[in-house]
Amino acid sequence: MTYPFISPPNAGRFALCNATLPAAATVGFDAPAVEGLIKADIVITNGVISALLPAGGTPAEFARSDLKEGMVWPCFADMHTHLDKGHIWPRNANADGTFMGALEAVRTDREANWSAADVWKRMEFSLRSAYAHGTSLIRTHLDSLAPQHRISFEVFAEMREAWKDRIALQAVALFPMENMADAAFFADLVAVVREKGGLIGGVTRMTADLDSQLDVLFRAAADNGLDVDLHVDETDDPAAETLKAIAEAVLRNRFEGQVTAGHCCSLARQDEEAAKRTVELVAKAGISIVSLPMCNMYLQDRYPGRTPRWRGITLFKELAAAGVATAVASDNTRDPFYAYGDLDPVEVFREAVRILHLDHPLDTAARIVTTSPADILGRSDMGRIAVGAPADLVLFSARRWSEFLSRPQSDRVVLRRGKVIDRSLPDYRELDSVVGA
Repeated sequence: MTYPFISPPNAGRFALCNATLPAAATVGFDAPAVEGLIKADIVITNGVISALLPAGGTPAEFARSDLKEGMVWPCFADMHTHLDKGHIWPRNANADGTFMGALEAVRTDREANWSAADVWKRMEFSLRSAYAHGTSLIRTHLDSLAPQHRISFEVFAEMREAWKDRIALQAVALFPMENMADAAFFADLVAVVREKGGLIGGVTRMTADLDSQLDVLFRAAADNGLDVDLHVDETDDPAAETLKAIAEAVLRNRFEGQVTAGHCCSLARQDEEAAKRTVELVAKAGISIVSLPMCNMYLQDRYPGRTPRWRGITLFKELAAAGVATAVASDNTRDPFYAYGDLDPVEVFREAVRILHLDHPLDTAARIVTTSPADILGRSDMGRIAVGAPADLVLFSARRWSEFLSRPQSDRVVLRRGKVIDRSLPDYRELDSVVGA
């Protein structure tokens, strides 16, 4: 059995002493940094961070826990998930692990099984897992082909209310953009999204109608005050350049809302000059990029009997260097698009560091699951350690990067408003009644 490595005091005011903090996720406190890690004492009063002090600087009369240089992170932001798809693998697996196999398996399962009760059960299971791991902010994409858009957005709205004190939730309508040709469907979808306070999304494809589709999408978003979050170029085909078309459409339509593009895999398959031009356009258009490294490594360049030749990821470093807001996220969880995962941002971070080579140095790496996704989601009040912020923190026994990245950190302690939460993960057997064993 795994036990927490520390039990903070149950007091109205206490200090977490001799802590190691990621500087990239710490606001308003300066200290010497080693590989982006700083030392501090964190004083918590009535569930709020009331002071950040030099390590060892807490007054003697305060209740305290000595972390012995263990890390303290803010709670995580997971900005691209699919809570509606989660955990259907036992019911409809992806037979060959390919992208097309995933599309077909999900379509079959959705049409046969996605009632409100089914979506609720699986979504709640996922949220319980994410909460136990230390996540406080999630954006999910919801499959939104008719009539599923009305079912899933209703469930989501109820779930958002039920979880509002634990995880802040956002939802994006996911649908093939060619379906906008059905004007009645698209008008209804936009109405549902607007009513439920969501975002408009979609899957872009290289077609003769792409530019006009994007114009329709951005006009609808502007007219209804909606931000946009798209699935983009999730392919190894270098001819897939919908990211470039999206950036041009943002500029052409003078769209002022937030635009996020996920995946953008084919960018890494293009020649240097073409990719550079697209990166510059993305920066000019103010588009944010989220990479999904675990799912993209799973799906991309998968062919029978052939070892994959590339990692399936976008040009993360080049985009960040150009000033583009970048982050990573979980994506799919135990469904045909990704057979594994548990909505654990520590796993996502650990794998992202390895897959994207975000190490050597690791100085600012912590931002990709904390401040950066929180800012992209319009929640700059979350994903950071700061005086006046809620004491929503994740405590680790690991002191340095090598320790943090070498183990899954199963003994972490999660504080919400300064109180230790129950980190028990839900048992998969709870889902047997809906997805089978």
